[in-house]
Amino acid sequence: MLRSPYDRPILRLAIPALGALAAEPLYVLVDTAIVGHLGAVQLAALGLASAVLSGIYGVFNFLAYGTTAQVARADGAGDRAGADTIGVQSQWLALLLGAALLLAVATLAEPFAAAMGAEGATADGAVTYMRIAALGLPFAVIALAGQGYLRGISDLRSPLLVLLAGNALNVVLELLFVYGFHWGLRGSAWGTVLAQGVMGAAFLRLCLRGRSLRPDRRRMLALLRIGRHIFVRTASLLATFVVAGALVTRSGTAPLGAHQIAFQLWIFLALVLDAIAIAGQVLVGRALGAGDGMTAYNAAVRMIALATAIGAAAAAVLLGAEPLVAAAFTDVEAVREQLGTVWPLFALMQPLAGAVFALDGILIGAGDTRYLMWAMVAAAGVFGLVDVLVVVFDWGLVGVWCGLIAFLAARLATLAPRFRSRRWVVLGAL
Repeated sequence: MLRSPYDRPILRLAIPALGALAAEPLYVLVDTAIVGHLGAVQLAALGLASAVLSGIYGVFNFLAYGTTAQVARADGAGDRAGADTIGVQSQWLALLLGAALLLAVATLAEPFAAAMGAEGATADGAVTYMRIAALGLPFAVIALAGQGYLRGISDLRSPLLVLLAGNALNVVLELLFVYGFHWGLRGSAWGTVLAQGVMGAAFLRLCLRGRSLRPDRRRMLALLRIGRHIFVRTASLLATFVVAGALVTRSGTAPLGAHQIAFQLWIFLALVLDAIAIAGQVLVGRALGAGDGMTAYNAAVRMIALATAIGAAAAAVLLGAEPLVAAAFTDVEAVREQLGTVWPLFALMQPLAGAVFALDGILIGAGDTRYLMWAMVAAAGVFGLVDVLVVVFDWGLVGVWCGLIAFLAARLATLAPRFRSRRWVVLGAL
C-alpha cells in the first residue's frame, strides 16, 4: 500500500491506544487464571459476575467516546481551556454515574445472578463478587472519562502507563489476597477494587491538576446528550451479541463451544481495528475543531483504507490457520467440526469489520452520534430479522454467523453513504 502523510499520526495514536484497549481483557484473563485454580464453582461464579460487570462497563464507554469527541474539537479549535473544562465536567459526571452504578449493582446483585440462571453456590459466589466489585465501579467509570479527556488532547501514552501499572498491581494484590491471605473469590474481588481505586486516583490527578473544579451543569448536559446517543448505540451492539450467544446455546454444547472460540477471537482482533477507530476520533475531531474539513476527510479516507487492509490481511492468515487455531483451543472433535463450518465466514468478515469500525470512530470523532445511534439500531434490526429465520429454519451456528455478517453489512450500508455525503464535516468546536 502506498504511503500517506497521515500514516505517522494515525500510528502514533493507534499503537498506544491498542495497548490501552488490551488492558481490559487482560484484566479479566488474570482474574480467570487466578480464580480458576480455586475450583469449578468459583470459576463459574467469576464468569457470571464478570459477564454482568463487563456488560455494564461496556455500555458506559460512552463517557470515554463522548469526552474524546468534545475535547478534541475544542483543543483543535485552539480552546485548551475549554477542553480542560470538558475534562473536569466528565469527571464530575463519572463520579455521579459511578455512585449510581455502585448502588444499583450492590442492590440488584441477586436478581442479576438469578437472571443469568445461576443457582446454589455459584449464585452465592457471583453475588458476593458483584457486591464487592461494585465498590470499584466509580473508579472504573472515572478512568473511562479520564481516558476520553487524555485521548482528546492527543495524550494516549499516559492512559497506557496508568492501565499497565493498574494491571500489574491487580496481579500482585490478587495473588496476595487469594493465595497469601486465603480469601478465595473475595480476595480476587478486593484486589480488583483496590487496583481500580489506584487507577481512578491516577486519572483524577492527570485530569484535574491545576484546573478549576467548579461543576458546570451546561457542559455535563452536553456530554450526556452525546453520551445518550452512544449509550443506545453500544447497548444495541451488546444486545446483538447477547442474542447471538443465546441462539447458539439452543443448538447444543459443541456449537456453543465453537461459537465461543470464534467470537472471542473476533473480539481480540477488534482491538486492533478499535485502535484505528480511536485514532479516527482524535484526528477527525481535532481537524474539524481547527476548521480544516479537507484534512479531516482525507485522514478519514486513509484510516478506512488501513483498517480494511488490516482486516484483509487478518482474513488471509485466518483462512490458512484454522487447523492450528482449532487444535490450540480444543481437543473435542465435535467442537472442531462446528468451528470448521463457520471459520470461512469468521475469516472473510474481517475486511468488512475493518471498514465499519473505522467509519464508526470517524463519525464519533465528528460528533455525528445521533446518526450513529439510529444506524446501529437499524443494523440490530436486520440482525433480528435474520435471527427469526435462524429459529424458523433451524440454521444453527452457521445461521447466527450469517446474521452477524448481515449486521456488519447493514452498518456499512448506513455508514458509508453518510461518510461520502460529508454531512458530518461540521467545523468548529461542538
